[in-house]
Amino acid sequence: MQRPEAWPRPHPGEGAAAAQAGGPAPPARAGEPAGLRLQEPSLYTIKAVFILDNDGHRLLAKYYDETFPSLKEQMAFEKNVFNKTSRTDSEIAFFGGMTIIYKSSIDLFLYVVGSSHENELMLMSVLTCLFESLSHVLRKNVEKRWLLENMDGAFLVLDEIVDGGVILESDPQQVIQKVNFRADDSSLTEQSVAQVLQSAKEQIKWSLLK
Repeated sequence: MQRPEAWPRPHPGEGAAAAQAGGPAPPARAGEPAGLRLQEPSLYTIKAVFILDNDGHRLLAKYYDETFPSLKEQMAFEKNVFNKTSRTDSEIAFFGGMTIIYKSSIDLFLYVVGSSHENELMLMSVLTCLFESLSHVLRKNVEKRWLLENMDGAFLVLDEIVDGGVILESDPQQVIQKVNFRADDSSLTEQSVAQVLQSAKEQIKWSLLK
């Protein structure tokens, strides 16, 4: 017998009729009741990534949706998260309808935030990749002083892992390779600009001597 086509798993409260029928059903077509429609899967799994110092002050942060549209709301959220997590040994917290995975390192706290229904292992893979990539960039000194001195590299690392809330990479080795490539490319670009300027200066000098 031919195997039925697989459809995305409905979220709680959705696709109830399909569940009663004993299996998943395809998404509802136009004109069908909204209650039968399955929620389409989304690649946008990360709401925010931020790093705080051991006083709860922001060092690095990126938000990928409009849950906290203003800087004031973001800072208030970070303060509440820090107060909830800084004195616990856990690696996961649930706060304000969101799942928060976090890790401490010397005088830093690293956080990855997803919605309440996101896969915790997926969020953890992002955090692990971020930490290990930063450890390489900072030469295993994942602490405030070294982070502040290498902030450009830290943002490059984060951009290679998450873009617009979409997870791009969870392998730290791949992240480091891409960061190194971008750094080398930037260096070549700066060198090329310097060469053009030097060439222009020489041309002007020779034109004046004629």
